[in-house]
Amino acid sequence: MDQNTPRFTPQSVAALNNLAAFLAMDDFGPKGPNGLPKDMAAQPVDCVILAGNCVLETAEGAFRALKSGVSPRLLITGGIGHATEFLCRKIATHPVYRSVATEARTEAHMLADIAERFWGIDRSSILIEPGSANSGENARFSRRILEDAGLPMRTILLVQDPTMQRRADATFRKVWSDQTDVSILNWPTFTPRVCLAGEELRFDLSGVAGLWSMDRFLSLVMGEIPRLRDDPHGYGPRGTGFIMHVDIPEHIEADYAQLKDNLAGRFVSR
Repeated sequence: MDQNTPRFTPQSVAALNNLAAFLAMDDFGPKGPNGLPKDMAAQPVDCVILAGNCVLETAEGAFRALKSGVSPRLLITGGIGHATEFLCRKIATHPVYRSVATEARTEAHMLADIAERFWGIDRSSILIEPGSANSGENARFSRRILEDAGLPMRTILLVQDPTMQRRADATFRKVWSDQTDVSILNWPTFTPRVCLAGEELRFDLSGVAGLWSMDRFLSLVMGEIPRLRDDPHGYGPRGTGFIMHVDIPEHIEADYAQLKDNLAGRFVSR
């Protein structure tokens, strides 16, 4: 192991898993045999909104939900942003989806192609929002698309990269804050977990393919807590005001501080 590589202990691995579980905000229970939470069908959903990201498992979860009849429509939001290059690579190397064109295309168009061609989802049930480049625009532009289509919303099922699900929830709630009858349900499709294999950090997940590199996963997790804070440097109301207030428990802040020391400046937290 290189001397500059951080050494993870069982305590730091537990801290990382705690952070990942906090970020992967999930309003549902365990999955059933069909790959969907058993309690998902209990509440009708007006629209499934898939926020474009590079983890194909999330897209497949959204498609599975639509195929099961959870909702009559799917909105895919995502233009060209920081995750687009990673998504293109995932599609290009995927054993099934690699025939999907990726060059100079938006996340929404690529994912819509996968939904239609490989999951049999009728294109007429898919709304595409291809202009957004960040989470705030995902929310604002999605609302505009739905309103322009004359589709009243009461319940939205929001699917996002698990490391960004809690921030996506806070962002969408802010955009819909003037409509108190709109309910946002969160489903990141899975919760990331890691483990130690000797001295190496690995994902502790079965049946979930196409994950981040470990460096990218660590960078995403370490970048989220500062963004979620409601202080002058965060995205909350007392900062940039991009999101609604998020309560960050003390033990999560303690886990973050431990990992920040462990990583010793390896990743820049913005």
